[in-house]
Amino acid sequence: MRTMLFAGCAALALSAGPALAEDAVAVDEIVVTAQKRAENLQDVPVSVTALSGQALTNRGVTNVIGLNNLAPGLRVSSGDAAANPKIFIRGVGLSDFNPNSSSGVGIYVDGVYVSSPLAQMAGFFDIGQIEVLRGPQGTLYGRNTNGGAVNVTTKRPTQDVTVEAGAEYATYDAVNLTGAVGGGVIPGVLAVRAAGQVVDDGGYTYNRITGHDLNETRYWALRLSALYTPTENIEALFQVNRFANRGDATQPQHRALFPQTPGATGPDGFCKPALYGTAQCGDLFGYVDTDGDPRALDANSEGKDKIDLFGASANVTWNLGNVSLVSVTAWSWAHRNAFENTDANPFQMLEINYLARQRQFTQELRLQSNDPAARLKWVLGAYYMDETVKDASTQDVLRDLRPLFPDGFSLADSVAAFSYPYTQKTKSYAAFGQADYAVTERLTATVGLRYSADDKSFDYRSQAEGGLIVLLASQQSKTFSAWSGRLGLRYALTDDVSAYATYNRGFKSGGFFGGLATTPEELIPYDNEKLDAYEVGLKSELFDRRLRLNLSAFYYDYQDQQVFAQALRNGLTVLVLDNAANSKVYGAEVEATARLSRHLSIDAGLSLLDATYGDYQSEGDDFSGNRLPQSPKVTFNAAANYSHELPVGGEVFGTADAAYSSKVYFDNSNAARLSQDGVWIVGAQAGWRSTDGKVEAGVFARNLFDKTYVVSISNIDSLGEDLLTLNRPRSLGAFLRYRY
Repeated sequence: MRTMLFAGCAALALSAGPALAEDAVAVDEIVVTAQKRAENLQDVPVSVTALSGQALTNRGVTNVIGLNNLAPGLRVSSGDAAANPKIFIRGVGLSDFNPNSSSGVGIYVDGVYVSSPLAQMAGFFDIGQIEVLRGPQGTLYGRNTNGGAVNVTTKRPTQDVTVEAGAEYATYDAVNLTGAVGGGVIPGVLAVRAAGQVVDDGGYTYNRITGHDLNETRYWALRLSALYTPTENIEALFQVNRFANRGDATQPQHRALFPQTPGATGPDGFCKPALYGTAQCGDLFGYVDTDGDPRALDANSEGKDKIDLFGASANVTWNLGNVSLVSVTAWSWAHRNAFENTDANPFQMLEINYLARQRQFTQELRLQSNDPAARLKWVLGAYYMDETVKDASTQDVLRDLRPLFPDGFSLADSVAAFSYPYTQKTKSYAAFGQADYAVTERLTATVGLRYSADDKSFDYRSQAEGGLIVLLASQQSKTFSAWSGRLGLRYALTDDVSAYATYNRGFKSGGFFGGLATTPEELIPYDNEKLDAYEVGLKSELFDRRLRLNLSAFYYDYQDQQVFAQALRNGLTVLVLDNAANSKVYGAEVEATARLSRHLSIDAGLSLLDATYGDYQSEGDDFSGNRLPQSPKVTFNAAANYSHELPVGGEVFGTADAAYSSKVYFDNSNAARLSQDGVWIVGAQAGWRSTDGKVEAGVFARNLFDKTYVVSISNIDSLGEDLLTLNRPRSLGAFLRYRY
């Protein structure tokens, strides 16, 4: 009841303006490809949010993290600079940062699945549109995902000559340069486009030991595209892309946990929260950061996060009359060499060098109907992926204590350099299909089915001191397979209002834990996780299409959940991945766009979410009934866009946006210290656009009120510290854009 009341109030507030505005115009039609064909957003019985390239530019989105809270139920964060985003939709995702893991949310760029978490943070530039699909996706997509999908569509080459350029300069000497040029090479046959981006800033965290600024961003990206149309029935899009990051590794803030006096001890055995940052708290070495400045720290070493990515793809469509044959072929590699001052203190307590390489080949074939007037619309597909992941990461633990031991190290005391080289090879096969049949002019039924199988082999070894001592060796292989599917009904109540109900079975493949393991039990394969998703929704355009209002409500039965959790091994805090829990997830979402006048429009989204563990026992702790990590109860976003012509020529325009997230837990324990309270973030942009639309100039403010909040927490209880990754501080800047 409370949910529907909230939704009704939102709809009333947004509809009052359009009903009275004399010069109002209709909301723009949004075309999406969520069902592998171009359709009006309102005709698609799926919860999907479409974000235009211009909207992303206005919000300063340069990578997937910038999408956080821009769509209802979408939560994106990372504790790393250029890899391993943690993507959750409606509470479904995965916090594992190891390179052999796969997220519950799939990222697709121009139809190509981006498997590696090393590659999912590559810069977003020259974007046409991004679609965020909520709920299991598998009967239409090459790779199955149970949480949802993020479809990125870049701008395609055209026969018209195109030149686009943009420059931003902002606080901390931040520079964002983008550009694209393209046009026809052979009239009607071949068009090309080249696009690139350079992002650089001076860092916003001060290292008191060296006097340097940390958390510097520095990367570049390039994409070359060619659209080849030798006949009217054949279209081929070829792409090559490259990305290189040379910025700092993310340097978190240090929070000491061990009480130094009996009076400082809290009920959990750690320091009382009121005494954080005082001399009464310390880490294992007794260090505490006492100055209270969240943008300054003491770091004995300064890490870099070196990421190199390359990809090539061919997306070919052959029109055979009433059907089309689509082939998507892609090959890519990703390399990471990142040194991280993990302990965030002036001693050598914990330092990690992440070394990983990933190679991926994918082939997707689809045969699909292409007659928009046909009563039966269908897609049949097959998918193959060949992936190899190699990891050789090293954790140097308690190096400053080595002089205390005759051998210079002690495994019993976890004083050593531990590494865990492994190779994982995956061959994935899938067959899928979906049919939509118009039972009547108003009623459409949907049925979809998928079979997937992942053959995985895992050659693993954990060792100490560069291989001098082998702790554990394992060679395993296993096939993970499952059926999944979709059932749905859509009924058009009127030409502008439709209702739908769907059932989806999603699954995510099992696998092998890719972190530091010291016992054989940690390497036992974890199984598939399953999700049964039930959803009802209403899509409407009201008041002569001046208001678009979409509502949805859902219930998830989440089984055999793959949970990334802490465990204590030989006195050292480690992370393990296992099928540890079942969960119940339910909620409601509202999305609205109101065109109040030809000058003013408002977009808004609201998510209400209840995501809790059912039975979850871990390492002797009972987490049953706790909230899932990264699943705030309430998220809200809104943006107002205004433009007005000037008598002297051109027009002024402005955007004001706000986003809210209620309390978020970063750990399964729901410990208060491992959470972030609710926070509002506000941004704005104002500028001038020339009459012909070719030139734009203006100013912007992101995180206008300079809110400081936590986006990720890594707790290392055994070392007596929490590592807090903070948001980027306020950014004030100016921009200049040109398009021809």
